[in-house]
Amino acid sequence: MTDAEYQFLKKCLPKQRNFGRPPRHTRREIFNAVFYLVRTGCAWRYLPKEYPPWKTVYHYFRVWRTEGLFKRINKRLRRLVRKRAGREAQSSAAILDSQSVKTADTARGAVGFDSGKRIKGRKRHILVDTLGLLITVVVHAADVSETTGGELVIRELVRKWWRLRLIWLDGGYFKRLFAAVESLDRWRKIRVEQVLRNESRKGFQVLPKRWIVERTFGWLMKNRRMSKDYETLPETSEAMVYAAMIRLMLARLRV
Repeated sequence: MTDAEYQFLKKCLPKQRNFGRPPRHTRREIFNAVFYLVRTGCAWRYLPKEYPPWKTVYHYFRVWRTEGLFKRINKRLRRLVRKRAGREAQSSAAILDSQSVKTADTARGAVGFDSGKRIKGRKRHILVDTLGLLITVVVHAADVSETTGGELVIRELVRKWWRLRLIWLDGGYFKRLFAAVESLDRWRKIRVEQVLRNESRKGFQVLPKRWIVERTFGWLMKNRRMSKDYETLPETSEAMVYAAMIRLMLARLRV
């Protein structure tokens, strides 16, 4: 990270304790190591020597993942990026989609076979705003249906996203998901619109609104750690996605 990028990140971090033994490595060094691992896709133990020891980096990563720090940083940076773009801090519309990826032999839980895409692994279910910035991500087995995975994402919105009024999604989601969206809050109505392909046309199609979430998947896949799911736990996979988006938003704020 540059100094300018770290200043934005530092504002999102909790204050450090002023008692006990001072840490040997700064939080900036730890985050740099995590970003390097996500971007290059190397294993933990193969982190270069200019970074802190890999066990130290992994320890902090695990603690921050458990505390939900990556998710909170993503939320705060997303608000800053939106305000810089002249938007409200919260989006009133969002796009939902999933991506199936293969898993490595290190994956221990939440692994299944996606019969539609013929992939054995996991699904990354993401919800993004109209700028393509990540709102939330849920990683689950690939054999879980689109509708069930979408419901898991919707649960993350309960009592959190008050401005949300519209969600766009593809034709793989069924009416059951619509009912789950409508049940978020009885006093608030959220519309769900399906953006469908034109079956009479062949080949690639740029679909309205859905291209935004597809572009976000493209951003994520520029990080080699995202090319496959190497994580043992799906919760770790979610933290990696948040880390990739944090790095992207810091680069935007730097400009």
